[in-house]
Amino acid sequence: MDQAEIPSLLSRLASDEDASRKMAAFKLQSSINDPSFADVFISSGGLVILRRLIMNSGGNTLAYSLQSLSRLLEVDMGWEIFDSPTSGDLVDRVVELVVSNPLVNILRGAMSILVALVGHSPPESTPGTFGSRALRPAIAVYPQFFELVIQKLQSADHALCATTLSLINALIRDAISNEDTSRGNTTSSGTGEEWPKFIKRLQDLGLIKSVYTHMQSAALQDLAHPLLEFQCLTKVLVKKWRHVKVDLERPEHRRALKSIHLSSAPSKDNLNGNGDTKVEEVQEMGKKGSRKHHPEKWRRLGFETESPASEFHSIGFLGMMDLTDYVKKNEDDFQKLLLEQSTRPLYERCPVARASMAVTLILYDHFGCGNSDIEDTRSLFQIIDSKQQDKMFHPLLLQWSRLHTAGLQAFFRLWKNTGAEQHDFDKVMELVRILIERVVSQASRHKDIIEIEEEFLEYDLARLRELQTNLLSASFEDRWGELFSTVRQGLKQEALTFVKEQRVRCLLQGSWFSKPAPRKESRGEDLQTRRATHGTLWRYAKLSHNRRYLHWADFGLRTGQEPALEALTEKVDLRMVSSVMSNVSERKGDASSTDLSTSKHSTKITIYGFVTPEEARKGAEGKEEPVLTLYPLSDSSASEWLDGLLMLLEQAPITAETNKLLELVADYGVKIRLLKVPLEATYTDPPAGAGMVPSRDGLDDDYYYNI
Repeated sequence: MDQAEIPSLLSRLASDEDASRKMAAFKLQSSINDPSFADVFISSGGLVILRRLIMNSGGNTLAYSLQSLSRLLEVDMGWEIFDSPTSGDLVDRVVELVVSNPLVNILRGAMSILVALVGHSPPESTPGTFGSRALRPAIAVYPQFFELVIQKLQSADHALCATTLSLINALIRDAISNEDTSRGNTTSSGTGEEWPKFIKRLQDLGLIKSVYTHMQSAALQDLAHPLLEFQCLTKVLVKKWRHVKVDLERPEHRRALKSIHLSSAPSKDNLNGNGDTKVEEVQEMGKKGSRKHHPEKWRRLGFETESPASEFHSIGFLGMMDLTDYVKKNEDDFQKLLLEQSTRPLYERCPVARASMAVTLILYDHFGCGNSDIEDTRSLFQIIDSKQQDKMFHPLLLQWSRLHTAGLQAFFRLWKNTGAEQHDFDKVMELVRILIERVVSQASRHKDIIEIEEEFLEYDLARLRELQTNLLSASFEDRWGELFSTVRQGLKQEALTFVKEQRVRCLLQGSWFSKPAPRKESRGEDLQTRRATHGTLWRYAKLSHNRRYLHWADFGLRTGQEPALEALTEKVDLRMVSSVMSNVSERKGDASSTDLSTSKHSTKITIYGFVTPEEARKGAEGKEEPVLTLYPLSDSSASEWLDGLLMLLEQAPITAETNKLLELVADYGVKIRLLKVPLEATYTDPPAGAGMVPSRDGLDDDYYYNI
């Protein structure tokens, strides 16, 4: 619309005819976000007319007027409409529309105006004109305001939901950013409440549940910006709660600590003094003049001292909130756990309170709450690619309480399964950290908290240990690089020595082998006759104690008792063996198989020897001939004998089973060493000079070992 048409537009806006006002208001909303147009409109007295329309009109005319004012405020113009002595009436009118008007197009405009009003903070303004304080008089008239606002998050209109959440974000941001330093850790909200009470009030009205549902929905893109802002504000709130010091001079803190004690089902002797349980009389234990109490009143709950308030210094009131919430919702389990722990020695008891604070800190670090700042919420309005949504949004942050409970229960389970003692606390905590990082980090945006809780239960100790060592290995290798590779190579050599000894011991123990029967047989003869007539069907081989000869002999029957070395009439001098050939490495069957029907006669090991000592001296070019053939009864036996013989000849093993065993032994060596490494060393660079071989310059032979 041309600026020259503004006088005519204002005339129609002020007309007594509803149709004329409606059409003019419709045109106004499409032009007023042009700053040059808006400047002329304001200077021509347009704000007075626009205010009159908002105060007195209804239907579409009202909707267009509200939208016009909202768009005017979006370009940071027209704020003087709230500076007049009657601005309070305008705010009352907008709040009234939010509370009582059912039309979506009117609600969207009214909500947008309140978002701008609460979020506006000019350098100079009359106190109470802007911010959440500007709503306080109207909210006093309509105390159901917050309840009705949160209900609108369930609207089918996504634009209204987005605007409603933007209003809630503005109220929360205003409440926590205007902190009254003279009152310590309290902040006044738009309702005159301290910010913690204001936030709790919104949560009790179902705010978290509604936002959590939207964050998991398919319509996320329509609410992306306010949802991302709410997520950031949630982290800011968590950070603020952590920095609220637990102070027993504050009634809510005393009540929280007292509720933890009472939920533990203490005996009368554990209650203060004469058993008086008045909350107002709880005092911090350890202070001069405090009431006498049971010497383990707080230690039995998992605190390190009898002054529990001081132990929340690292996690603040956030830690107390989480512990209180767990105790309140799991009172029976809490009491049973304490009862079970009371039967154990003190050093074996799981410190429940310490574990709760540890899990809180793990969640705090996982979600990066310490890096959040109130100013971050003002720079989130960028285009959000739908492909990035699963990475940017973390609905599980809104399920903090249930995540804390699941993590704490996992701590209790791991403590029991590992047989941990007090000095193992940090080790169990690290396992819980890995569990939370693994399960929560890999959860998609659509995964519900119930599925997460089930995954927490599915991770047993063995699986966590494997995950822990893999993570340590990756971190250690990344940080220590070449030094770690050197350690691995050394462990592989140790593993080769170990496996060689194991395989050779199999040869020293001896084994039975099958022997193919001659092809020509009399079918009418029984087994004993065939064996007597056509030869033997069994062969036994055993390595001599000095590991120089392989003794063997053939037998007609496989006896239960292993033949003595003296009964093995044949022998092979291993110094004359030139090579060992087999089809074992080509077989892919189960290494533990003992099914003779499938392995008998199919696996063959042939030992070749030099014809004469002269040929042996020629080495690889010497003439050789087969000196012994073995038919192992199982794949495991084949692997043991083939690789055992090769390793005796100083050759590398070739079977899959032996190589798997080598990897297993070396891997266990790495894991054992990693688990002995202090955690801080895993994630730090090696010290200067680490891994360098010291020089012997200047050293002589004058040294000794102090044994």
